[in-house]
Amino acid sequence: MSKKVFTEKEIAILSRNPYVKSVSSKGITYSDEFKQLFISEHHKGKFPREIFEEAGFDVNILGVKRIKSSSERWRKAYEKEGVLGLKDSRGENLGRPRINELSLEEQNARLEAQINLLKAENELLKKIRMAERGLIK
Repeated sequence: MSKKVFTEKEIAILSRNPYVKSVSSKGITYSDEFKQLFISEHHKGKFPREIFEEAGFDVNILGVKRIKSSSERWRKAYEKEGVLGLKDSRGENLGRPRINELSLEEQNARLEAQINLLKAENELLKKIRMAERGLIK
């Protein structure tokens, strides 16, 4: 993330741009539509700064470094995953993804281990209750 902090006035200016999803003092989120437009214009040979200016962004507010890093990030994502790489997926990915699916034997072993753990917890709770009643010394 860029070190440049946006002022309230700059946030208001950036918020009016239709290609901005959200903007805060420290960051800006561009729409998926703008990212796709950026990639298509870049493939036509336009420079990143030129694309941002044509989209109505003030380059002095954004800063050259922010434009350069966004450009590099979007191009890499597009090369790796195509248009889906440009999509903002925050909020959709919840938790750590499972890399491989478990076989039936692995699922069975996991469930048996869980059952044994619950049995052990129940036995411990029984002993605690008995001790509280004074039945075990």
